Amino acid sequence: MVVTGIGLVTPLGCGTAQNWEAATAGRSGIVAITRFDATPLPSRVAGEVRGFEADRFLERKEQRRTDLFTQYALVASQLALDDAGLTPPLAHPERVGVIVGTGIGGIQTLEDSIPAFLERDVRRVSPFFVPRLIPNMAASHVALRFGARGPSYATSSACASGAHAIGDALALLREGGQDIVLAGGAEAPLCLMGFMGFAAMRALSTSFNEQPQRASRPFDVDRDGFVMAEGAGILVLETLEHARARGARPAVEIVGYGATCDAHHLTQPEPDGAGAAGSMRLALADAGLAPADVDYVNAHGTGTALNDVVETHAIKDVFGVHAARLAVSSTKSMTGHLLGAAGAIEAAYTVLALAHAVAPPTINLDRVDPACDLDYVPHRARPLAMRAALSNSFGFGGTNACLAFRRVD
Repeated sequence: MVVTGIGLVTPLGCGTAQNWEAATAGRSGIVAITRFDATPLPSRVAGEVRGFEADRFLERKEQRRTDLFTQYALVASQLALDDAGLTPPLAHPERVGVIVGTGIGGIQTLEDSIPAFLERDVRRVSPFFVPRLIPNMAASHVALRFGARGPSYATSSACASGAHAIGDALALLREGGQDIVLAGGAEAPLCLMGFMGFAAMRALSTSFNEQPQRASRPFDVDRDGFVMAEGAGILVLETLEHARARGARPAVEIVGYGATCDAHHLTQPEPDGAGAAGSMRLALADAGLAPADVDYVNAHGTGTALNDVVETHAIKDVFGVHAARLAVSSTKSMTGHLLGAAGAIEAAYTVLALAHAVAPPTINLDRVDPACDLDYVPHRARPLAMRAALSNSFGFGGTNACLAFRRVD
């Protein structure tokens, strides 16, 4: 199964080329929050999508009927199809599926509707409240827009949602009922309700409000939490036979998927990293890869105290002595944490790393935590011949997902 198209809407830009150029240049997309007055909050920085021109892709009526997370998914899907050279109407639409993960769904819609609910005024509740809110609407709108009549649904597994969506897409293609699946994740959590919730958990970075671009610092000794972000990432996945039949020449194939649960704690990772390691082992086994075949790992790397240490332990457990030879980076250092969309966007960066033979950097890694003792590609991108790579995604609820990719020979 191969990747033939990528669509990205992130704090680094709208479009795959713009994202990859920014990522390899080590640019940060983190800014002081502009969406609302964040003055009372302990964390006042975020990865905002800038330059998003919904009017270029969506009619005004469609915008009114959709939450921002769905709009991001629609635009990313259009960009992915364009990248794949696929123009609707798609041939054999019953063999085209859509899976778009999200951790939260339409939280902005929920926040906007609170005054009407508090006043018990049903007349002020939009008839589009439910269709804007529920998590599967991004996938449904994508399927509707592009006429995809195969399976259409959402995965919702916190920060692993986008990776689970891609893993499910791989399974659908392997089963033989689908030729193409658009898969990924979308999230638009940058509202007061979203920030207050994560701030109450003390999960967000609070020490760099005056220096936003320094706030997301995975594996650094001064990390103090993640930076919330928004956007969407969609991959076009196809069977190799279908891609070749239409003249596509993919550079990267998706070859493995592993999913586990820590069954340990609702928000904290398992201290020994057994669940995270298990997902990587499953992905390697599914792909038929040995640990020594892997050259690069795109880490979950949130910049939280526990996660970065646990993930480091898990990588060392899986790869043994080869762990010291891996290039490992966290692109969250540049994008922030896109929650349910993170796994899809980082899978896309992993595909691009393989295709271009370049490992993106971990920026802001000024003083490496002694407990994080791998090669995290600090500060600058690195040319690197790669055969295979993994993308890790771990989420609240102890959910773990790992995707394995390989260059097409």
